Amino acid sequence: DRRRDSPAAGSPIQPIIKDVGEVYSRLLDHRPVIQGEIRYFVKEFEEKRGLRELRVLENLKNTIFETNERVLPKCEQAMRDNLSETFKRLQAANAMIHRLQEKECEVKKLQADKVMAREEKCIAHWEEFMKEQQNKRAEVDEEHRKAMERLKEQYSEMEKELAKYVSF
Repeated sequence: DRRRDSPAAGSPIQPIIKDVGEVYSRLLDHRPVIQGEIRYFVKEFEEKRGLRELRVLENLKNTIFETNERVLPKCEQAMRDNLSETFKRLQAANAMIHRLQEKECEVKKLQADKVMAREEKCIAHWEEFMKEQQNKRAEVDEEHRKAMERLKEQYSEMEKELAKYVSF
């Protein structure tokens, strides 16, 4: 339909336009070439990637199989062997710690008993000291009272003697 509507339809210019269109599409229109290259690249990428992923999956499968068949049983056996030994050591360590705690508790109790005995001794000593002080105070008070009485007597005698001399 376009050829019929175009002004050059049926004219001698038409082969020139056709040639120019082909030259243009070969020189300037790169879409078909680029699309072909893209299809080729995608095809190669998917094929190589598919093979590479297949190899990776195969290696992964072999690794998992080897782990399940060989490594895991060895690890489980080593764990069982070492776990029982470790458990025995932990029980021995726990028993030792328990004994140490008991000894420490006994030592603390002995120290507390000694402190209580010292406190009781100090309290008894203090009470004895206070009684002694009260006795000494009573003695001093008694001596003071006696001295006061002697002084009163002495002063009263001095007053009497003085009264004799004042009467002159």
